[in-house]
Amino acid sequence: MTSGLSPEQVNAFHRDGFVFPVDVLTSEEVASILARLKQVEGADPDAFGGVKRNNAHLAYDFFDQIVHHPRIADAVADLIGPDILALSTVVFAKDGRSPSFVSWHQDGRYTALSEDVAVTAWVALTPSTVENGCMRMAPGTHLGAYLDHNDTFATDNILTRGQSIESIDETTAVDVLLQPGQMSLHNWKVAHASGPNRTEERRIGFAVQAYIPPTIRQLEGRGFVQVVRGVDRHGHMEHIPRVGSSGSSAALKTRDRINAQWLDQLYDGAANRRSI
Repeated sequence: MTSGLSPEQVNAFHRDGFVFPVDVLTSEEVASILARLKQVEGADPDAFGGVKRNNAHLAYDFFDQIVHHPRIADAVADLIGPDILALSTVVFAKDGRSPSFVSWHQDGRYTALSEDVAVTAWVALTPSTVENGCMRMAPGTHLGAYLDHNDTFATDNILTRGQSIESIDETTAVDVLLQPGQMSLHNWKVAHASGPNRTEERRIGFAVQAYIPPTIRQLEGRGFVQVVRGVDRHGHMEHIPRVGSSGSSAALKTRDRINAQWLDQLYDGAANRRSI
């Protein structure tokens, strides 16, 4: 595997708002992470269900490993510079024949940051295909203002508010096809979506939403980050230590504390709120 992105990949990211595939995890690393995930879910089938799919890296070391992976950091550094903070994460696991979907949206629409210099990494732990609901990207939608979103709270919509952009020209959409261990990187202003899993096999991905430079400030509340590479000379956000004892009550308590405040930010201004 090579380190970082090629000049062509960097140009594609800035032009389209995304780039893929980027090889980051070895087959051995993927197998280890999946085995650990299976072990955790064997003890608690709902370990990554509902709101607990958010910020799992604060509670489990195998997801922390992804967030701080040097090959991911190498690629992100080519886009935002050498000083890198991780803001939050999401486990995306779609069971076979699941009707769950993600509507067209922009990651940064409901997270008030002082700058839109944020890169989401989506890492495939199983194959991500059209049939099992891979991401779809709308090229160039990161270049203008944020698009209008409607809160739908649709039952099978994975997004917090079921937020949806209705103005996307889907004829230009690009399917993000990934093999296990590959990732896509996207500007968190680019519009994207994913469909239901129409196969018998589970589709699992892990997203870091997002990697940001330390110059960024959280405009609503304090904000919580981890240093992935370099240094934070600004101190705009609260630093959260990396998980010590994986799955411990202390680690779960930290995750739940961060999630409670994270959800308050995502639901800010909403007329409704899910019960999960």
